[in-house]
Amino acid sequence: MSTTLELETGLDAEMNFETALESYLNPDFGELEEGSIVKGEVVRIDDEHVLVDVNFKSEGQIPTAEFRDASGKISVKTGDKVDVYVARKNESEGTITLSYEKAKRMQLFDQLEELQENNGTCKGRIQRRIKGGYTVDLGGVEAFLPGSHVDLRPVPDMDALVNQEYDFRVLKINRRRSNVIVSRRVLLEEERDAKRKELLGTLNENQKVRGRVKNITEYGVFVDLGGLDGLLHITDMSWKRIRHPKEMVSLGQELDLKVLSFDRESHKVSLGLKQLIEDPWQGITEKFPTGARLSGKVTNLVDYGAFIELEPGVEGLVHISEMSWTRKLRHPSQMVKAGDEVEVVILGVDQDKKRISLGMKQVRPNPWDIVAEKFPENTVLEGTIKNITEFGMFIGIEDGIDGLIHVSDISWTKKIRHPGEVYQVGDVVQAKVLTVDQANEKFTLGIKQLADDPWSCVPDRYPVGMLVTGLVTNITDFGVFVEVEEGIEGLVHVSEISGKKIKSPSELFKEGVHIQAKVIHVSAEERRLGLSVKQLKDEEERRKNREPRASAGDPAGRTLGDIMKAAEETRDEEDGQDNGRGQE
Repeated sequence: MSTTLELETGLDAEMNFETALESYLNPDFGELEEGSIVKGEVVRIDDEHVLVDVNFKSEGQIPTAEFRDASGKISVKTGDKVDVYVARKNESEGTITLSYEKAKRMQLFDQLEELQENNGTCKGRIQRRIKGGYTVDLGGVEAFLPGSHVDLRPVPDMDALVNQEYDFRVLKINRRRSNVIVSRRVLLEEERDAKRKELLGTLNENQKVRGRVKNITEYGVFVDLGGLDGLLHITDMSWKRIRHPKEMVSLGQELDLKVLSFDRESHKVSLGLKQLIEDPWQGITEKFPTGARLSGKVTNLVDYGAFIELEPGVEGLVHISEMSWTRKLRHPSQMVKAGDEVEVVILGVDQDKKRISLGMKQVRPNPWDIVAEKFPENTVLEGTIKNITEFGMFIGIEDGIDGLIHVSDISWTKKIRHPGEVYQVGDVVQAKVLTVDQANEKFTLGIKQLADDPWSCVPDRYPVGMLVTGLVTNITDFGVFVEVEEGIEGLVHVSEISGKKIKSPSELFKEGVHIQAKVIHVSAEERRLGLSVKQLKDEEERRKNREPRASAGDPAGRTLGDIMKAAEETRDEEDGQDNGRGQE
């Protein structure tokens, strides 16, 4: 038995040796096809190459760089089994070219194709921005992420996504060109639809929800509730007045909200933020009774006034007309600015309309009341001219209150066309208080009222029928003005110049010449003094007619009236001749 066993063992060993020798002398390399992936064993590692045995006549050399990781370290060691790609083999020479990277790449493409077929996801890191989108590293394969597939909405900061890791869906693969297109938006849409379906089944009015701010407009904020967007209108953000939603929220901020209304058919959701707290306007009339005096903070200025915050969520309006007793304001900024603490008085409260009327000037006494008490009518005061206009002068009385001296109240007798002819800004003058109108805030003064009106004595000094002598100061088409004393003028109407028809008073009179006339009308109230030259002439003629006609100076016995009458007739004849020549 032993002899037989030893014989069989020797035969097996001989056959194994022969088989090995035959395999070595005539190797079968049919399994190593170019373009395939095979298993190999790392047999040696140096600085430039890694030798991998794939059961070929010789080992394949692979650049060491293909085995280095991101930190530069070689990721394999001698004896490790690795998948390699057969790039080329030469059976006659017994050489083979391998690639570790191509093997990994082909295996990754196989995995990506499988994910694409099964609608799976893969992780990737966005590497950099390129035209139209980004490049994404899928762990050895570079894919293209179109800009339209980055998110559900346009991304404000495209660079912020670089170096970020996300899940992606494979849209398209081209092995020949090594092209891979991925999408992130598809996954987000699927997630949104799933959340929306779940949310629609549980959402109800008056329900408290939590959402993320995804868009801010002038009229409100769009909030992502998890698959469904809701609108938070600006009027539902705060009980106090805000100019823009950005004053309260920012993009990406998480908010607790209340569902005000929900339309299941249109999927429209109206949200409220202020409704989560108690309405501060409840019982507002008890908290802020009319006439109460308190302080508040200026929150906003508009053309017509300033809004004052009395407590969180409660604001009142100080109209521009309620800011100052004396100043005529063009804009509230002339009195206050945003952030100022001011004292105000409650003028009125409308709880239904959520309006409170406030006053600033009511905090202090009305200076017009003080002025009326301090300077009653007929009081003589002294003040500085602050401004001069065509119609008068403004005199500083009290802080913020000016008195007006009209141009007609400067002098009884002088004709003043502009106050600047007599006074200048800064002059100190005395005047008498004429009226104090608190309701219309008017304070009028007069300078001429400090003296008696000279016209009050004119009827006594110039009674009707009196003969006066005066200086011609002005000649008009309707008559001649004659100054009988300083400041007192009478008018000789054109009808009272002569019994004859004249074209113009300038034919008989010149300015600066003294003439005599008779007083025919006088009125102190109307400040009128009527004079007549014609009546004076008529009386003189009648008096001459009563005298003897003969005289030494006039052999014909003519009187002064006859001479004046003859002179007028001669002038009329000459005028007629001139008119005749003019017509010729």
